[in-house]
Amino acid sequence: MLSLITGLVFIGFFAFQTVEEKASLCQILGSPEFPMMSKEGDVMIGGAFSIHSKITSPSLVFTEKPKRLRCSSVNLREFRFAQTMIFAIEEINKNSSLLRNVSIGYRIYDNCGSTLSSMRAVMALINGDEWMLGKSCSGQSAVHAIIGESESSSTIVLSQTTGPFKIPVISHSATCECLSSRTEYPSFFRTIASDFYQSRALAQLVKHFGWTWVGAVNSDSDYGNNGMAIFLAAAQEEGVCVEYRERFHRAEPEKLLKVVDVIRKSTARVIVGFLAHVEMNNLLEQLSLHNITGRQFIGVEAWITANSLVTPTSFAVLGGSLGFAVQKANISGMEDFLVKGFWETEFQCKEANQDSMINTTFCKENQDLMELIDYDDDVAELRYSSNIYKAVYAVAYSLHNILKCSNIQGCDKKVHVTHRQVVESLKQVNFTIKNGDRVWFDSTGATAARYEVVNWQHGPDGSVQFIPVGYYDASLPPGQRFVLKTEAIVWPGGSKELPVSVCSVSCHPGTHKVLQKGKPVCCYDCMPCAEGEISNTTDSNDCKKCPGEYWSNQNRDACILKNVEFLSFTEFMGKIIVFFTFFGVLLNLIVAALFLIKKDTPLIKANNSELSFLLLFSLTLCFLCSLTFIGQPSEWSCMLRHTAFGITFVLCISCILGKTIVVLMAFKATLPGSNVMKWFGPVQQRLSVLAFTLIQVLICILWLTINPPFPYKNMNHYKEKIILECALGSPVGFWAVLGYIGLLAMLCFVLAFLARKLPDNFNEAKFITFSMLIFCAVWLTFIPAYVSSPGKFTVAVEIFAILASSYGLLFCIFAPKCYIIVIKPELNTKKHLMGKIQSK
Repeated sequence: MLSLITGLVFIGFFAFQTVEEKASLCQILGSPEFPMMSKEGDVMIGGAFSIHSKITSPSLVFTEKPKRLRCSSVNLREFRFAQTMIFAIEEINKNSSLLRNVSIGYRIYDNCGSTLSSMRAVMALINGDEWMLGKSCSGQSAVHAIIGESESSSTIVLSQTTGPFKIPVISHSATCECLSSRTEYPSFFRTIASDFYQSRALAQLVKHFGWTWVGAVNSDSDYGNNGMAIFLAAAQEEGVCVEYRERFHRAEPEKLLKVVDVIRKSTARVIVGFLAHVEMNNLLEQLSLHNITGRQFIGVEAWITANSLVTPTSFAVLGGSLGFAVQKANISGMEDFLVKGFWETEFQCKEANQDSMINTTFCKENQDLMELIDYDDDVAELRYSSNIYKAVYAVAYSLHNILKCSNIQGCDKKVHVTHRQVVESLKQVNFTIKNGDRVWFDSTGATAARYEVVNWQHGPDGSVQFIPVGYYDASLPPGQRFVLKTEAIVWPGGSKELPVSVCSVSCHPGTHKVLQKGKPVCCYDCMPCAEGEISNTTDSNDCKKCPGEYWSNQNRDACILKNVEFLSFTEFMGKIIVFFTFFGVLLNLIVAALFLIKKDTPLIKANNSELSFLLLFSLTLCFLCSLTFIGQPSEWSCMLRHTAFGITFVLCISCILGKTIVVLMAFKATLPGSNVMKWFGPVQQRLSVLAFTLIQVLICILWLTINPPFPYKNMNHYKEKIILECALGSPVGFWAVLGYIGLLAMLCFVLAFLARKLPDNFNEAKFITFSMLIFCAVWLTFIPAYVSSPGKFTVAVEIFAILASSYGLLFCIFAPKCYIIVIKPELNTKKHLMGKIQSK
């Protein structure tokens, strides 16, 4: 589009033609465009600034020649740019060491803030204002370099137009990243950094204050669109969400009203304004009109320090604004020149100097500028003026090198300076101006990115001041680029409290963010972490699982060691088990003592006192082995508890089995001609008990050798605690031990059942039958209970089975005997024991 405009204007307004066909001379078709301010010199520098910000188009009736465009509304800042350019040129002309015998002239045009007027100025700078050029229309441009423009869109038009002619353009404030392309703009330079750095710095600034929910407004121009695109990408990287992105152009009032409506309805309290100062001024007017205040504006260098925005009502809207600004101009002598010297030497519009018609017309057309004489309120805040100063000096140094100037002989004026030479020389310049700033251009034609962070505040006298509260320097290492003095910032409404702008409140430790469906990532709900998971940071995206031996605390913000569970001696259940264990042992000792005292009585002799004492000993061991199941499992305790349990119970059952066989053998021995007792006497009884027990010992040895039990931390049954238990090692070994006990118990039960009705006053077989019935019932019930019981209750079930079966054997076998010995001693006689046999 820009190239089309360029072509049309170039052809339609400044059309040239050779004279060989229609005329004898090359002349301009139309009226020449004269500069607003000019001065002749050996070398010329052009300037293009928006000294006026409004333009009035003439009426196009097509019946008469259109009148000239009329400009109005002085833009003080742009006027200062033009003054600074003249100041720098005059200073160089007085410098004996820089371009010693060469004078610099200038041609400064006012583009009135219009792209169309800007095109007229560009073409005038290229062609000059001579009415006729002779027989050839080709020749040197009227200027060797152009300073300007201020806005990126106008600078793009300028650079694209001058590009084919290799005329160098140096801008002081065009920051669009699009101008960094050396392919499209090979002769463009700027004494300011591109928006690539500023846009990313804006995102970092927003993130620094924790604002994750912002609005974005930009100028609908190359400057605004490119800068905002970089900001949005950087904001996404920083985790900042944009509630809305609106744009408008200064010539679109209806879009501006829409932007104001969006701002009024939005929930974001922070607005990033990537706007040129004209669009910002328009937005400010509407926000003031609609009384929209209390928003935190984040601004760019284009408007954050613009004095034109300071009005009686603007502080209510922009008070507390933060933004990046070009450093203040601190150039000695410039203030006096802007306020006095310029009016006395360069802009003489007094009666005595109104001799020529041109000068008289010029002075009449620029009467509005005369009102600025002696005005100095803005001089202390000048910032871009230093960039103008640097640009002029950059051209001077490049010309100094091309003309081979020296302090003794001066410059070689015979050298023909081409635009290409100036471009190449500008790439090499590296100098320091008198305030200490170093000037050089990088590979994109820009300078290093250095910004002040400024804050809109009220001064002591009530005036609006742009107070520096930090800086950003892209040339420093990443961790040192940003420095902010947060305590010096005054927020909107004069508050010292940091404003909050988030879509959702922060999620505290112990919770994590869950995105809200259909909304940006900054809009979320805070959900508590699940059991066993924690989040120990604010705004955690997810929860982390605790390591195996750890569990989440109640607040879900830290992992703590899981509670370790095992059956201990100190807890209530452990104490109960210990009590019944020793109570059983005590009963065994009482019975043993009673049997020992009455060992010579018929009842004791008739019931095999040797096996009875061995049975009481084995039952005592059965009671005591239950203690090995209590306490924290260790490698030795795990091996001991199962083997002790298996061996003692086999010893016990073997004794009962021996007693059962003795009963059967005793009955057979009473039959005529029977001699069976000699085959199962005391020696055989001992050997049978030993043999049965050794088989269990062998099984236990194989179990302990191949895959023994071991202590194990069970973290699967309970998530919140660890169960310390004894793993079986080899399940086959465990069930072999248990199965062998069961086999002996079933054999004993069957034999006792067969002998239960043998004739005798005291037939022990029926008591053994009942005891084995209880024993088998207990252990058959134990199996499902053992498998299904959780944690320490598994051990408790096993101990219960041991104690229950032990008590069952003790009471069923020995209680009837003790009853006769203690309560019915008259029955403890041989006569009574034999009486039943005789009766039959």
